[in-house]
Amino acid sequence: MLKEQTDFKYLRYSFSLAEEAKSKGIHPFSAVLVDQHGEVLLEQINAYLPDLDMTGHAERVIMTRASKMFRPDFLNRCTLYVSAEPCAMCAGAIYWAGVGRVVYGLSEAKLKQLTGNHPENPTLALPCRAVFESGQREVEVIGPLLEDEAEKVQHGVW
Repeated sequence: MLKEQTDFKYLRYSFSLAEEAKSKGIHPFSAVLVDQHGEVLLEQINAYLPDLDMTGHAERVIMTRASKMFRPDFLNRCTLYVSAEPCAMCAGAIYWAGVGRVVYGLSEAKLKQLTGNHPENPTLALPCRAVFESGQREVEVIGPLLEDEAEKVQHGVW
């Protein structure tokens, strides 16, 4: 399977997880960690509920889990698929855990347009690329990709 087809497959899988979260009244964000052979290692939906954890973003939570299970040299060969662009906090977690590649659907700029100044999602206007570029190792970033599909997941929430 071509890399682009693989990216579409797992990115759409992240959208389906975000849709499932949305159907349960959970913020519609998700992350899927895939190894270099295309095996799903971990998946995570937003963890804001039930404790109102403002740091419970899917990407941050999955990176905490992944960094306890795998070393950075292994994670550097993995791809994290996320329904929306990682915020600065999440990009930092991805960087520190050691993930080498990120593919995201909805851009942070588009998310900010959709959410406005919602108190549960005070979106930062800081692209993940800017966070990664300030680091000492490279993180490949692909996105926004399939942004129209990613945007649909957010409709009716904010």
